[in-house]
Amino acid sequence: MDSYDDKGVGGGVGGSVGGGVSKGDGGVGEGDLSGAGLDLRTVPEPRAGMAGLSFPYQVVAAVALSVIGLIACVQLAMVFLHVAPSNTLTKQHGEAVDQWIYPEFEQNWKLFAPNPLQQNIAVHVRAEISGADKRRTTPWMSLSGEDGKAIRGNLLPSHVQQNELRRGWDFYLGSHDSQNRANGLRGKLSEQYIRRIVMLRLSEHDYGGDVLRIQVRSETRSVAAPVWSSEKISTRPSYRVLPWWTVTAADLPGGSATSKEADQ
Repeated sequence: MDSYDDKGVGGGVGGSVGGGVSKGDGGVGEGDLSGAGLDLRTVPEPRAGMAGLSFPYQVVAAVALSVIGLIACVQLAMVFLHVAPSNTLTKQHGEAVDQWIYPEFEQNWKLFAPNPLQQNIAVHVRAEISGADKRRTTPWMSLSGEDGKAIRGNLLPSHVQQNELRRGWDFYLGSHDSQNRANGLRGKLSEQYIRRIVMLRLSEHDYGGDVLRIQVRSETRSVAAPVWSSEKISTRPSYRVLPWWTVTAADLPGGSATSKEADQ
């Protein structure tokens, strides 16, 4: 008596128990389907992605993607303006940018660190000289201007010419309040550093006498707005004048004691 397997009884086409179509395992192949009246060339291939959706759903998907892309572009633009340095756009539309960013998208970083300088700061000095006949005070001399002359046209300017005076002045401002009072232990050190720098620069000039006292000031000018901007910026200078400092031996180059101190 024949078994069910020999007769191909399995409930599937061609004796496949699982009902699957497999040409290599005794299933139905292309010739079998042709014999059954089916032409494989007329069977459409399934469409993938949005093409597989009906036309109304394709329209809905396209609109949704467009809205998402627009929101993403606006988000990138708002974050860029939020982290960018102050400019014409942020000054005119800063409130709208803040409303978009805060509080969900707050950023605690800036595009440039530190922000680009928007002011020109020059350090000046004048000195009280003890001459052969009497004391006199020199005109203000721009130490920053001398550094600028040394840098212009120099392919390899030194670190001293570029940064010594600027960093020294920043050091002083960071360790003193607006009344020139030291706000920490580093205040005295910053004063000594400025005095050393000033006396080193003055030693390069012959004033016909000994330097008794020095006075330092800074001149700050805002950078003018570009011609295409409607922003109005005052470029008038503002000054921060320090008190007179009596020159001591520790202030001289090499700690020399050749200079006289002023009478108190």
